[in-house]
Amino acid sequence: MSIRILPDLLINQIAAGEVVERPAAVVKELVENALDAGARRIEVDIEQGGLGLIHVRDDGRGIARAELHLALTRHATSKISSLEDLERVATLGFRGEALPSIASVSRFTLTSRVPEEAHGWSIVGGDAAPPRAAAHAIGTSVEVRDLFFNTPARRKFMRAESTEFRHVDQLLRRLLLSRQDLGMSLRHNGRRILEIAPVGAALGAAARVAEVCGPEFMSNALRVDEARQDLRLSGWVALPSFSRSQPDLQYLYVNGRMVRDKLLAHALRRAYADAMHSTRHPAFLLYLEIDPALVDVNVHPQKSEVRFRQSAQVHDFLFGGIHQLLRRVRPDPQQHHRVSIADSADSAEVSLWQGASRPLPFRAAAPAADNGVARPYRSPWPLYQQPVETLEPVAAAAVEAVRPVPPSETRNDGDAPLGRALAQLRGVFILAENRLGLVLVDAHAAHERVIYERFKADLARGSVPSQALLLPEAFVVGEIEADLLERRRDDLARLGIVLDRAGPASVLLRAVPPLLARSDLDGLLQRLSRDEADGGHIDEAVDAQHRVLADMACRAAIKANRRLTLPEMDALLRDMERTDLAGQCNHGRPTWVQIDAPELDRLFLRGR
Repeated sequence: MSIRILPDLLINQIAAGEVVERPAAVVKELVENALDAGARRIEVDIEQGGLGLIHVRDDGRGIARAELHLALTRHATSKISSLEDLERVATLGFRGEALPSIASVSRFTLTSRVPEEAHGWSIVGGDAAPPRAAAHAIGTSVEVRDLFFNTPARRKFMRAESTEFRHVDQLLRRLLLSRQDLGMSLRHNGRRILEIAPVGAALGAAARVAEVCGPEFMSNALRVDEARQDLRLSGWVALPSFSRSQPDLQYLYVNGRMVRDKLLAHALRRAYADAMHSTRHPAFLLYLEIDPALVDVNVHPQKSEVRFRQSAQVHDFLFGGIHQLLRRVRPDPQQHHRVSIADSADSAEVSLWQGASRPLPFRAAAPAADNGVARPYRSPWPLYQQPVETLEPVAAAAVEAVRPVPPSETRNDGDAPLGRALAQLRGVFILAENRLGLVLVDAHAAHERVIYERFKADLARGSVPSQALLLPEAFVVGEIEADLLERRRDDLARLGIVLDRAGPASVLLRAVPPLLARSDLDGLLQRLSRDEADGGHIDEAVDAQHRVLADMACRAAIKANRRLTLPEMDALLRDMERTDLAGQCNHGRPTWVQIDAPELDRLFLRGR
């Protein structure tokens, strides 16, 4: 078969396969062109999910009559003219493929007017006739009818009308979040779906975010504003307690361009790793600003992926900024973890994940200090935990020496966010009273977070303290697992776990952290050996260590049915107020919730 040059129409249709994936992709290209043209107002009309009609009209600079046909020529663009421009792309579009690709698979009409003209001009895709005069305001209108009418095989892969329109709607909401000064309207089958006015200052930006992402997101969001050298990060990140079952509230922009980037996604997952279950997803809206010369946007036909020239620096900047911000948050019942109770006592329902009813700022406290004076961590909990089913008091000799908590500190809520303890419920929950009402605390989850942060602090100082067992214990773990544990012997020793190889398929445990001395050591070793065999986090030493510490903290934390005294409960509350990420345990479960007094009144119909 001889080599031949493909016809222009076929070339454009092949390119359309990369650029025009579905109607939402057409809308994206047309709206981004409008933004590059300086549009402040964009109107989008959709019919049949975008397959029947896509009409995008803007108030931008417009296209001159002499350039209308050129706009439908492949690789024709006004946005770059040299390699230097390509290396510093500052516009959303630049490849010159979108319009001719879209025109090749639809019935396409382009109408535009520049300020110097008294009226607009219009051309039809595929028609070589001169532009026709048309009544039009300054700006551009693009009409795309019968998408994929000449490529039926492609059209068969489209989803239901509602599905395709949902993609369009989500896309426009993402674009609205990237430009606060943009006004937009959206209609579907003649029905108005969206009407967003432009906003300006920071307050207006927050209102736009609440309008697009929902008030619950803003009620649980922390403001981000970090800068380092050529990098700046701004936006909002939600508290770990506002996690999602799907990544449907994740918006990330690089120099105003919405992107999906594995590097940035990994940095964000790591930032939340200590406070969110692996099956949950964080919610965030982040804007990363970087020198255009340090990011390559020409790596994907749809311009949805980027590549950074200094990827490690960008990763560490994003991870460090978000991670430290989350760790600075202290329990603040006025701002988060608040419970909403239904109006009717007959159908009272509690939504643990609803935030306050209106956007509120968050108080981020400085790291660990009490009345301005830093002090070492002291735990009120016994070194040796009794089994779950045992309710007998722990022997005094087995209790860690702690400073008795003065009554003035434990029995007066004062400025203590979590208030003072009242009672213990079902051996699991602590009931406390603060100025706002009732606080419920999961004692195990809260203690687990406190211990975990203590372990991490010990590790940061060098190693976790270790206590030799009176008699070393042998455990059978399997030959492969024993090999892996032996290979990581030194790393485990830094975590307070000292072991030796006892045989082909067994290890000898000689020392553990004091809090684990009476825990399920066999289960701990089995878990460690499984993690090593699965290769979990071995390539990242810090993550691997924290994973072990989290498991150790879970096993050392107070168990259900452990009777606590009021001073012990108060001491845990004070520890929570000084502990990083105290709002959730190491697995992402909430440690406390706030029920305001008015909510309790509503539950019992008081005042009605």
